[in-house]
Amino acid sequence: MDLNSASTVVLQVLTQATSQDTAVLKPAEEQLKQWETQPGFYSVLLNIFTNHSLDVNVRWLAVLYFKNGIDRYWRRVAPHALSEEEKTTLRAGLITNFNEPVNQIATQISVLIAKVARVDCPRQWPELIPTLVESVKVQDDLQQHRALLTFYHVTKTLASKRLAADRKLFYDLTSSIYSFTCSLWNHHTDTFLQQIFAGDEAAAANSLERTLLSLKVLRKLTVHGFVEPHWNAEVMGFLHAIFERLKQFLQCSRSIRAESICRDRLEKTIILFTKVLLDFLDQHPFSFTALIQRSLEFSVSYVFTEAGEGVVFEQFIVQCMNLIKMIVKNYAYKPSKNIEDSSPETLEAHKIKTAFFTYPTLMEICRRLVTHYFLLTKEELTMWEEDPESFTVEETGGDSWKYSLRPCTEVLFIDIFHEYNQTLTPVLLEMVHSLQGSTNMENTNAILIKDAVYNAVGLAAYELFDSVDFDQWFKNQLLAELQVSHDRYKPIRRRVIWLIGQWISVKFKSDLRPVLYEAIRNLLQDRDLVVSSVLFFLNVYLPVDDFEFRTDQFLPYLESMFTLLFQLLQEVTQCDTKMHVLHVLSCVIERVNMQIRPYVGCLVQYLPLLWKQSEEHNMLRCAILTTLIHLVQGLGADSKNLYPFLLPVIQLSTDVSQPPHVYLLEDGLELWLVTLENSPCLTPELLRIFQNMSALLELSSENLKNCFKIINAYIFLSSSEFLQMYAADLCRSFCELLKDITTEGQVQVLKVVENVLKVNPVLGPQMFQPLLPSVFRGIIDGERYPVVMSTYLGIMGRVLLQNARFFSLLLSQMACELGQELDQILGNMIEMWVDRMDNITQPERRKLSALALLSLLPSLNSVIQDKFCGIINISVEGLHDVMTEDSETGTYKDCMLMSHFEEPKATEDEEPPTEQDKRKKMLALKDPVHTVSLQQFIYEKLKAQQELLGEQGFHALMETVDTEIVAQLQEFLQGF
Repeated sequence: MDLNSASTVVLQVLTQATSQDTAVLKPAEEQLKQWETQPGFYSVLLNIFTNHSLDVNVRWLAVLYFKNGIDRYWRRVAPHALSEEEKTTLRAGLITNFNEPVNQIATQISVLIAKVARVDCPRQWPELIPTLVESVKVQDDLQQHRALLTFYHVTKTLASKRLAADRKLFYDLTSSIYSFTCSLWNHHTDTFLQQIFAGDEAAAANSLERTLLSLKVLRKLTVHGFVEPHWNAEVMGFLHAIFERLKQFLQCSRSIRAESICRDRLEKTIILFTKVLLDFLDQHPFSFTALIQRSLEFSVSYVFTEAGEGVVFEQFIVQCMNLIKMIVKNYAYKPSKNIEDSSPETLEAHKIKTAFFTYPTLMEICRRLVTHYFLLTKEELTMWEEDPESFTVEETGGDSWKYSLRPCTEVLFIDIFHEYNQTLTPVLLEMVHSLQGSTNMENTNAILIKDAVYNAVGLAAYELFDSVDFDQWFKNQLLAELQVSHDRYKPIRRRVIWLIGQWISVKFKSDLRPVLYEAIRNLLQDRDLVVSSVLFFLNVYLPVDDFEFRTDQFLPYLESMFTLLFQLLQEVTQCDTKMHVLHVLSCVIERVNMQIRPYVGCLVQYLPLLWKQSEEHNMLRCAILTTLIHLVQGLGADSKNLYPFLLPVIQLSTDVSQPPHVYLLEDGLELWLVTLENSPCLTPELLRIFQNMSALLELSSENLKNCFKIINAYIFLSSSEFLQMYAADLCRSFCELLKDITTEGQVQVLKVVENVLKVNPVLGPQMFQPLLPSVFRGIIDGERYPVVMSTYLGIMGRVLLQNARFFSLLLSQMACELGQELDQILGNMIEMWVDRMDNITQPERRKLSALALLSLLPSLNSVIQDKFCGIINISVEGLHDVMTEDSETGTYKDCMLMSHFEEPKATEDEEPPTEQDKRKKMLALKDPVHTVSLQQFIYEKLKAQQELLGEQGFHALMETVDTEIVAQLQEFLQGF
């Protein structure tokens, strides 16, 4: 592409590409896409976006196309890669000058220079860093700022490279520019401080921007540019200087107006100082040892004493708390139980920590956290009154602990209390004891203090296990506080509910559960309290999900509780809250199981409406799916009444062509499975949903296991209808899957085939005929994975025992394919079967193998007679597996025989049998493994063989069997 002739054309097309008219826009975008691989195109773009006289939108678009081109075509190995000559020209053009007047374009240029640097610096672009270093020294404000901006983006990008060779290059770069960068940062910092104290806020704002950029560069160099930074005096000097600079900047904040741009940048810079310390601690904990004392002194001083009053702001407090937390929790600073196993660096750091965290210091931190930072603020109380549900959701969920003050203070409290619990437990217990008894309703501060202390006791529940008799406290104090109805006491009632929720899974006697259920039921009728404390209520409810839950204790409250929870589900509006309520309802349904049936009518009617309303809220839909799973399990066969709603939900959730499947698939598959397991019969709609399965099998995801369970459920539900419609598709999918699947996946596929043969031994082998030759080959080749071999033998056992005609056809097919005699193939199979019998661990399959091989008798075939010894050996092994001795008669009987169907009675601790469990039981009544006595089968086959060969021939055949095996056989066959 010729630069002179092309510039005008490209400029015109870029102008069209900025149009709002799609008729103009689309052709322009297509043309630009075609030019992307044209030599010279990026040189034209460079000329356009560096021409400040052109339209800003056109220049912006040009720089974006240039940046995208770097990603696609800059590397030498890329298809349509840029030529080395053009790249040389472009690199030179990018750093010719740093005078871009538009901030957004300047940022994009800096980013694209960094992208090129990631690939080419320093080997193909050695002049980049020296050019940037010289450019940040110039006096021109604009050029200096743009060069510094580029310097930061380049440093940031190079610091992110992780290969050893790249790390070495970055270490070398850091050592060459660190001193200069420190000087640059100090210069801009001093200039800013001078200007701000002189009252020149406008000039100070510019200097502060340069301070911020140079500090960003130093952060990357300091954290990522040294292997052992504590040996570098300049690095440690810079890190120690941060504390003094922080004090200076915090003092500056007093003199800067809150609404000023300078104030915003100042706070960003202060936060960046703390990020340098946090990053350095994270990456170099032992190098940070020299900074532990000063970091703790600084942070504790500003956060837990009067020194911070009037100068600190919320995000700074959060960062200081994070710094304290990271030092307290850092594993590098924790000695081993055996002190001799600890490194000197660990012991030194631990010594510094121990010396700092004295009893007075810890007591002050604990008291300040609880009585200052834990207190509900006026803003929070107002929000609670005006929008109680939003307040509760925000308080209990909300931002990460790293960025939000309340979660951060609570996490810091938990970590410090865990680390120093022996010291702090008496302090907290003293605070609790001082608050026992009634509280003056007119004293708002006393109420808020009690709320904060109860919060602390809840957070430290596990640490206080041996120090607090929570059962007595509940009976003597907390239960009474739940019954105080005064409006001003609402925060305490709310907190007590939460506190019980924290302790109930830690230390709460089972006998007290009914008292708690009664209290909750009464409180649930106070709708104002419930909505404002909804997640705390749910925290108490969740123990229906714990291991100490007793259904008999809960049943008297089931109807009223379920009704009140359902009303709550309707009343709350926040998506998060509805999810929590649904979770508790699911837990209740799961625990009481079938006993929920009389009470779920209202929920069943409401869920379709909630599903429709939650179309844009996939996580809420996941919660609905979970509720439906437990609902179907609780309703059992009656869940068929839900199909008009249930089946479309399953259809949508498991359709990979629908975007929501990304969120809903896992729960949707689980719901599909339990629906099948509890279905009394196969409906056309339920059969039609299986159309989704083909695409699911192609995904080969972690959900494949559930897919196989679903396929098996259809086979047990109605094999003839299901296989008639889907067997061919399934067989094709399985053939594709087996080409590239794990051993576990291979077994899952084979188990489906095995179940088909078990349910339909006549048509099953024909339907899955394409899979059977590979099974046969696997057996005679001696498949090396025992679990796969076991499944192969299970499949072949079914075919041989229950469809001898098809087995003969398969044997003939294999003889043709392998070019061997039919008898030779049969002999090889029997020999490998006998040899690998130990691979089969399931008693059912072991008996099946014995029955299958015995079915070859009686026979005059020399190969079968040659393998007679092995067949008898397997048969006797099978007898040992399945025969039990009757202690009264002294005779043996086959323990796997089933004569009639008895519906098992489930105990309270057991799940009641599903419809699928019943189907499997009925199927077993037709299965030779459970209907044919192995003992009698052996006897009949041996007798038939004897009749065929005559006494002398049979005797000669038995001579091939080991005498010990014969003796065992005779013992089992006594009475025949």
